Amino acid sequence: MTVRSSPLALTVLALLMYKPQHMYGIQRLVQEWGKDLVVNVGQRTSLYRTVERLADEGLVAARETQRHQAYPERTVYEVTEAGREVARTWLGEMLADARYEFPRFPAALSHVLMISPAETADHLRRRLATLTKQLQDMETRLADQSDDGLDRVGLLEFEYLRAVTAAEAEWIRSVVDDVESGRLTWTSA
Repeated sequence: MTVRSSPLALTVLALLMYKPQHMYGIQRLVQEWGKDLVVNVGQRTSLYRTVERLADEGLVAARETQRHQAYPERTVYEVTEAGREVARTWLGEMLADARYEFPRFPAALSHVLMISPAETADHLRRRLATLTKQLQDMETRLADQSDDGLDRVGLLEFEYLRAVTAAEAEWIRSVVDDVESGRLTWTSA
């Protein structure tokens, strides 16, 4: 069995390259460093399964077990040399490979003929409101990270997300404007 690359697996390896961590430490760093914007760690079980798969493949190893009275027993993991090599390979592939990733939004757009233009515009306005809020949050996080002295290279994912979100918001505005003006219309199914 070979572990498939995934954003979460790459993130785990990268964080363990920074320093050995137990699961709670990995999860805390994901949130503190804003990686929760680019990897799905909403389910703790996903993180546990990912670390187990990486350990099974010899990409991470248990370094020690910590025992504290206030906490349950915690296993600290570290990345292995094989894990370092795999992480670098995955990173290169993810940076270079522009593949279709099949997000939900384009799939939904492909079926708007099922509802009226007015309903579509209403839904898109709600999405636009969410995107506008997300952009404001990104700006705040970006400013906070910059104020903390983080170099631009540490902020590239924030820059990318901000650019993609801003482009999507602008596109949605144009579609809503076209629906409202009658330049874009259809008969729903």
